[in-house]
Amino acid sequence: MSTLNEYLSLTEFESIIFGNNQVAISDAVSDRVKESFDFLKEFSVNKIIYGVNTGFGPMAQYRINEEDQIQLQYNLIRSHASGTGKPLSPVCVKAAILARLNTLSLGNSGVHPSLIHLMKELINKDITPLIFEHGGVGASGDLVQLAHLALVLIGEGEVFYKGERRATQEVFALENLEPIKVEIREGLALMNGTSVMTGIGVVNVFHAKKLLDWSLKFSCAINEMVQAYDDHFSSELNDTKHHKGQREVATKMRANLADSTLIRKREDHLYSGDNTEEVFKEKVQEYYSLRCVPQILGPVLDTINNVATILEDEFNSANDNPIIDVKNKHVYHGGNFHGDYISLEMDKLKIVITKLTMLSERQLNYLLNSKINEILPPFVNLGTLGFNFGMQGVQFTATSTTAENQMLSNPMYIHSIPNNNDNQDIVSMGTNAAVITAKVIENAYEVLAIELITIVQAIDYLEQKDKISTVTKKIYDDIRVIIPRFEKDQVMYPFVQKVKEYLMNF
Repeated sequence: MSTLNEYLSLTEFESIIFGNNQVAISDAVSDRVKESFDFLKEFSVNKIIYGVNTGFGPMAQYRINEEDQIQLQYNLIRSHASGTGKPLSPVCVKAAILARLNTLSLGNSGVHPSLIHLMKELINKDITPLIFEHGGVGASGDLVQLAHLALVLIGEGEVFYKGERRATQEVFALENLEPIKVEIREGLALMNGTSVMTGIGVVNVFHAKKLLDWSLKFSCAINEMVQAYDDHFSSELNDTKHHKGQREVATKMRANLADSTLIRKREDHLYSGDNTEEVFKEKVQEYYSLRCVPQILGPVLDTINNVATILEDEFNSANDNPIIDVKNKHVYHGGNFHGDYISLEMDKLKIVITKLTMLSERQLNYLLNSKINEILPPFVNLGTLGFNFGMQGVQFTATSTTAENQMLSNPMYIHSIPNNNDNQDIVSMGTNAAVITAKVIENAYEVLAIELITIVQAIDYLEQKDKISTVTKKIYDDIRVIIPRFEKDQVMYPFVQKVKEYLMNF
């Protein structure tokens, strides 16, 4: 059980989203939210407060009569529930709800406490509002996507429940849940914010960490196969660079390869003084995709860690408008809903995951090209050369998917298009950035799945399964449970899918 109180850590956030921990709301949070609601209700009398007694956006110049103010909120929700495209995945929606719940729990939004308690129930009962990928420009927050969440909270729209897409009203009846009744500004408070892009961002970071770990392990495995020298991941070499990520990647490589019998020391060979060759048969240095792993994956690690920090700051922030300040008895109008922080970080994240994908593709090419590696048959073909194809077919898929990632890595952050009658004259496109980053991450899993199948086939060809490190042997054994050693040509797509699922869910 995770209780919302003062601060929600990224670790706690992930335990709710991926570990299915239940959410509880502390008495302190309930009291804080109620105090904010009570203050706004009193403060807004005889004052002009945006979104309480005014229209929205460029229509804020129009006063809304008191008898129409509640209906205004319903109008806002219904009119903006206009998303299109594919539905967001359940885990991304759950993360978005949690991000919004935590923001509203800060007591800066003036919402009725019933709202946060119903949001908690959606998370705990695995009721997933139907929210579409397309619709948000990330300026006044994730207006369109969050409108779909708000629609469910007022008892309308659709949800996914126990694997079925159903009307919200039906599911609420089954679970004995009551929709919220809008009191003052629940519509605007729900919709004005960065919680969808932030929620998707948390899911993206979770998978980015996994991809980095797999990429590092695969890089170690290939270094074992070629019996590389250990100095390129030594502490002595990498500590001459002051980048934390590079040093940490090198440290992890040393740990992963600690009990490998294949990695060599330069002093036992090229430094021994016994070598008299004029042209060296063995490589003096490996190709960059093997030798520069700390330098390539180090920036990936540093970027992931920085993105994680920004996300944690964001879902612990008040990011709607206006901001209700109970302590100072004031309501402040501004732009905390603007998603530039998340947009920029998602662009950074997709760039480094694309670079990781490119590293995987180059390592795959190294394994498949016998003229480069000089130890494996073409395409790691364990069958009859010329008659069988080995991994030739799947390389096309890996190359194509890597190219798509390269194209998708163009930034969204700089693609502002004014809209909303130019009220939103510069926008973040943060929601798009987060959604596209999720696609880049899924693509990366597919390329790494193909690389891993090739690594396991190569270990078999080289008869190294009893010489590789414990870390590599565990991966080898796991994959051999999923897919057989194949010499004859196989239909490959089921194998790639199974290995992809292993990488995503392990």
